[in-house]
Amino acid sequence: MANDVAVLPDKRKTVLILGINSFIGSNLAEFFRKDYRVVGTYHRKNIPLPGILTLPCDVLVKEEVQLVLYAFRPEFVLYCVGLTSLKDCTDMPNGSDALNSAGLFNVAELAPRYGARIVYFSSQYVFAGNNKNYNEMDNPDVITQYGKAQASSEFYLQKSSLNYLIFRCCKLYGRGVTPLRSSFFEKMQENLKDNKGEIYDDFVHQGFLDIYYLGMILKMCIDKNVSNRLIHLSTQDTMTHYEFAKLYCETFNESDGLINKGKWLFPIAKGANIEKLEEHLYFKLDVLNVEGLLKIKMPTINESMEFTFKRFNGTKEIHKAVKNKGEGISF
Repeated sequence: MANDVAVLPDKRKTVLILGINSFIGSNLAEFFRKDYRVVGTYHRKNIPLPGILTLPCDVLVKEEVQLVLYAFRPEFVLYCVGLTSLKDCTDMPNGSDALNSAGLFNVAELAPRYGARIVYFSSQYVFAGNNKNYNEMDNPDVITQYGKAQASSEFYLQKSSLNYLIFRCCKLYGRGVTPLRSSFFEKMQENLKDNKGEIYDDFVHQGFLDIYYLGMILKMCIDKNVSNRLIHLSTQDTMTHYEFAKLYCETFNESDGLINKGKWLFPIAKGANIEKLEEHLYFKLDVLNVEGLLKIKMPTINESMEFTFKRFNGTKEIHKAVKNKGEGISF
């Protein structure tokens, strides 16, 4: 007689990641898979992630969204669908509005029926790039098509949802899972590996944060049951892509002779108010609120890069997360 083996139900909370093959989606899936039951959706082509159930879903079709929500009844829905390239959003404004806004509207309408908290990832590009510290209370002043769609989504969630989190992020970097859509960080690594010189922008100043910090901060917010908040997520300081590439070479012991200074095209949306647009753009997100809320200290770009070095290489001592008095944490 065969022995019966009891299979215990998975009592972990469920995180549904819409757009799991995206850069943010794939990294958050990897980050949360140890502590949560992770389920993901993709649109057309699936790239399997070990140990994670994935299934097709078009966020523009309400019936498909509702079916996924009904089947898995997640506690958290991470909206990682969308066009994130400034140029692609400018070239395809309808596609930008559909994926960055309309799809989210469908999810926001249906998720409350199943008690799911929606997590939306916005960006610094809801602002115009003036030389100031932007805080969460500043009204969006968009100059890009991408920022326009994200500002619309932020407004919709804040006005219509009673169970949401919005992370307005600086430039996030790392590696994804989709070989056909390499991140700027992966392209930089490939160029250096292939001994190929490249021009890097030295006019747009922004924070650069390892994608895993987003996972850590989001998990802390989930653990503390933070809801109905818009949160700025950034490093303490800013750099240009050129300065970031030079820092990468210094940290990863690469020659910086292939890193050349230049200016990339920054696509401006039609009808944008650019009368006072400066030659240099500054996207400096104030992080005092998230630091006070979670009792943490956000890293500098250098500290974030040291963390990345340890995560990908692990041969050098870096600035680690340490506990302070109470539950404060310094990254």
